[in-house]
Amino acid sequence: MAEPQDCTHTHPDLIDANGAEQTAEHGAEHTTTRPAAATPAQTSPQSLRQPLPEALRRWDLFCRVIDNHGDLGVCLRLGRDLATRGAQVRLWCDDASALAWMQPTPVPGLQVLPWPDEGSGDVSPAEAATRPSADTAAGAASWPHTEPADVVIETFGCDLPGAYLARMAARPVPPVWINLEYLSAEAYVERSHGLQSPQFSGPGAGLNKWFFYPGFSSRTGGLLREPGLIESIDRHDGLAWLAERGWAPAPGERVLSAFAYPHAPWDELLAHLTGPWLLLLCPGSAQQSVPTRLRDGQRCIALPYLTQADYDRLLASCDLNLVRGEDSFVRAQWAGRPMLWQIYFQDDGAHGPKLQAFLDLAWAGAEAEAAVRTSWMKLAQAWNGLRDWGEVPGGVLSDLEAAGRQSRAWRGKLMQQADLATQLMGFALGKAGVSG
Repeated sequence: MAEPQDCTHTHPDLIDANGAEQTAEHGAEHTTTRPAAATPAQTSPQSLRQPLPEALRRWDLFCRVIDNHGDLGVCLRLGRDLATRGAQVRLWCDDASALAWMQPTPVPGLQVLPWPDEGSGDVSPAEAATRPSADTAAGAASWPHTEPADVVIETFGCDLPGAYLARMAARPVPPVWINLEYLSAEAYVERSHGLQSPQFSGPGAGLNKWFFYPGFSSRTGGLLREPGLIESIDRHDGLAWLAERGWAPAPGERVLSAFAYPHAPWDELLAHLTGPWLLLLCPGSAQQSVPTRLRDGQRCIALPYLTQADYDRLLASCDLNLVRGEDSFVRAQWAGRPMLWQIYFQDDGAHGPKLQAFLDLAWAGAEAEAAVRTSWMKLAQAWNGLRDWGEVPGGVLSDLEAAGRQSRAWRGKLMQQADLATQLMGFALGKAGVSG
């Protein structure tokens, strides 16, 4: 489920954007060179508060929706975070229709624009069907007439329009051009973060493209975490919030939120849910797959589409969260509750090492919980089709206290690094004036 964003102010209560993660990493596919100057996060975050430096005031974010709305959710979250820090942000998207529920209210400083057809400059019906509450421009201008921003973010290798690139290259001081990559815990991320790719041909000849990798360590670009998020989560009264919506658990019931891909192995997972459980099913395949598979003591509620703020509140209200892809995966970690991540399946098997890299990192230092660590690793692997369910201990989900301690400890480690928006702004400021 792609979750909406309802945050129109600086400190949203809680936020998220679920959606499918798309295909493989891009790190090793580019001809890149290490920048001669400093590492990405060298500019002090303290220097990035309002008023913003001139080089950080105007941002263009580009997003193409592939097979779900996870990429759009990430872009919207980033755009909103930048806007609340004083930036003027344009989000160009080829299908912003999901914003009708993902962001039902306008965000000051964030303009959502349809991605014009590069050949004609026209806007297709699908591109024009953005939500009415968005700050959109009717009949967006064709690319040759669009003045590039000071910082241009190409998300997930979506390829900028040629005419827009030509305008970038024609500027006396080219924009800082950054490709925001997919999230991974694999080792190549630290090696690839901050690399540059000089453009020797095409409409962007003479420009440099910089690669910015989200991640879980101090040598990466960090994770999206808007100011005030953790404090809002820790103040949240989950039982009261669920009760207000008619989703309260009965006495003795534990609560699970479920957002999963269609190939999720529900029969096996439900067999491991011992005792009374209430399953809150996000829109998508779970609402079709789960009800007929429930066992004694289990019941479910089909949820409507939620705003991203409400999805974050949902995560903070549950005893166990099943998440998928990238964005809901990150938000579940900020919730500090036990979670199972269903990684985006890749035909070449690349999802296996990617999952294991995260598990190894998240459970590192949990030697005191060695048995729990082993059980949860087996469970995560089985949930992703990478291990036989017969190897998963039967009682792994009966006691969530140890997994909860690990989730909170892991969140504490992640909070030690600067958030992604802060690092991105520092990175862009460091490259301003030297990206072409």
